[in-house]
Amino acid sequence: MEKVITADWPFQKVLVANRGEIALRVIRACRDLGLQSVAVYSDADRDALHVRMADEAYHIGPAIAAKSYLHIPTLIDVARRSGAQAVHPGYGFLAENANFVEACQEAGLIFVGPSAQAQRSMGEKTAARRTAQAAGVPIVPGAMIDNADDEEIKASAQRLGYPVLLKAAAGGGGKGIRLVHDERDLLSSLRTARSEAQNAFGDGRVYVEKAITPARHIEVQFIADQYGHVVHLGERECSIQRRHQKLIEESPSPVVDEALRARITESAVNLVSSIEYVNAGTAEFLLGPDHNFYFLEVNARIQVEHPVTEWCTGIDLVQEQLRVAAGLPLSFSQEDIRLRGAAIECRISAEDPDNRFLPATGTVVALQEPSGPGVRVDSSLYPGLQVPLFYDPLLAKLIVWGQDRTQAIARLKRALDEYQLVGVRTTLPFARWLMEQPRFHSADFSTDFIAEEWDGHQKVADVRSVAPEADEQQDNGASPAPAELSPEQLAALVAGLLANDHRQHEQARRHPQNQTQGEENRWRDVARRDGLRRL
Repeated sequence: MEKVITADWPFQKVLVANRGEIALRVIRACRDLGLQSVAVYSDADRDALHVRMADEAYHIGPAIAAKSYLHIPTLIDVARRSGAQAVHPGYGFLAENANFVEACQEAGLIFVGPSAQAQRSMGEKTAARRTAQAAGVPIVPGAMIDNADDEEIKASAQRLGYPVLLKAAAGGGGKGIRLVHDERDLLSSLRTARSEAQNAFGDGRVYVEKAITPARHIEVQFIADQYGHVVHLGERECSIQRRHQKLIEESPSPVVDEALRARITESAVNLVSSIEYVNAGTAEFLLGPDHNFYFLEVNARIQVEHPVTEWCTGIDLVQEQLRVAAGLPLSFSQEDIRLRGAAIECRISAEDPDNRFLPATGTVVALQEPSGPGVRVDSSLYPGLQVPLFYDPLLAKLIVWGQDRTQAIARLKRALDEYQLVGVRTTLPFARWLMEQPRFHSADFSTDFIAEEWDGHQKVADVRSVAPEADEQQDNGASPAPAELSPEQLAALVAGLLANDHRQHEQARRHPQNQTQGEENRWRDVARRDGLRRL
């Protein structure tokens, strides 16, 4: 990439409207380009690493996202007070909210992402399906309405035939999605999907489509500038997922050959070109067992799994996002893209894989993150960090690269063995288990892999450890999965986790000489000495 002279850019300071590892990723990209960064934080994130790393940081409200990270007027006010001229939304929260894009434009801010029009045509899933259909891209059969009532959705599901998927019209990241096998479960699943979508995106609209099974989840990374250049950066395999939440991603897909790659990337580029999309995004597809592919949606933002594409192409996607937002052309053409080697990303989340991936909280007591050849860690962790319960549980991403997939897997196994995190339950044990599975090594998997292998293994373990009465109740379906908890059960879960967090706070208060507390104090002292500001 050629040297960028940021003095000529229309912005010198960027508000990062997010938290966690993606906020850190954007802050680092800004620093590489000579741009200043402004962090925001809620009550729960006062001591978060992104707050310490940014040039400035501003408090935006209580822990609940609706009153902090999702509160548009507060974010716009922080941009005004800090003197930021641009806003990078990261992923999640308001990243695909057209109203936020318009609010930024009205305030004279440059939004680092697609326009509000593109957000509405691509970020809203049913609108994207209509656009894809018009562009000649194959789509999954399903309804084209996203504000249907219960009876309309029921009629659509009957017409499509079960199983069907209920999907949030706005947002992404696996939120607001439910697989329904039988009409008897439709209305309860619909209520859950709408509630989850409303909580995650502030938009409870849901639509229905036919479930393609078994299927693989393949996505194409693309980026476009305002001069009409659209470039794809190959595909990613994202089939290792649980309840539509991706756990492992890799590039390239081990089952996509050159012919299929040409067809699926051409479809993605044609779709993006048809709507004059500008900035980064991802076109997602389902790949059926017959190797026919179907358009799912466009994520009109940077993706969690973008590092595997960066490894294989040598392109810094976040820097390129900032370049495009500054009005510069892409620094490369399609002919410059050469996929090299293989990369795999493992998400490290505060979830307990031995207990149905229920969310976890606590304090990071000790931490050793891996390093070495072909290893990258995008992380928001440090010893002493209090992991909150209020947000997405993603804590870090472990990304490895190898000359081929075999070497990448070997490096991931080695890195997972080096990865040590004490104090919070995470998905590390699941990742280590996955590395031992022959089906993963042979790439013989679909989006059902976790349900078939891990969940089945855990169910056997659960049966062995419970009383006969509990076993019978579970087999009768009376014990719901965590994503289907009733409001009362969810309240009890949250209360228990918060009580545990309170106990840990009390322990730290009673033992102030604790090593972790001392390390945190030293870190704060360094931050003050280096002039980092918390405003």
